[in-house]
Amino acid sequence: MAIKTTPDEESDATPIPSVASAKASWIPALVAIILSPVLTWSVAHFVLLPKLQASLQSGETHDEAPAAGHDEVEGTDGEETETETSKGYRIENIVVNLAGTMGTRYLKTSFLITGKHPELIAKFDAARPQIGDVTLAVLSGLTLADLEEPGSKNIIRERLVDAYNQVFGGKVAENLYFSDFVVQ
Repeated sequence: MAIKTTPDEESDATPIPSVASAKASWIPALVAIILSPVLTWSVAHFVLLPKLQASLQSGETHDEAPAAGHDEVEGTDGEETETETSKGYRIENIVVNLAGTMGTRYLKTSFLITGKHPELIAKFDAARPQIGDVTLAVLSGLTLADLEEPGSKNIIRERLVDAYNQVFGGKVAENLYFSDFVVQ
């Protein structure tokens, strides 16, 4: 028994795609596969690397700063001289292990201590060992949770200023400005 089909039933059948249209559907995928590595390399080579090199070159002069002392600038003959507008005592590159991390996390910081005392720099220079000890005690007592709290830098700033003023037995340090603060 033969089944007759009407012209309407024949039009419902899905057409078989031709070989040309199957090849055309792969073109966008091939373009993406080929162009992705080329674009990635171009962005890295022409955008990211120049920015990285510029930041490394500017970072070299920052790393040459003294370990601790007053505001200093390097003179033309290679000697360090005190600036005329020096109003603070600079502490550079302090690195401490954070409490409760078993030595796996650390804090690296640099800052400037300011105050209105006329002999601020001389007082800090004379008490350098005590200042170093107090700084390490305050910073190494911090935990990772302390640093994640909102306003943690302000709390640390207050603790350090209070600790320095206790060393001197009066208000010598008034404020502290961080220039570097890295938790790793």
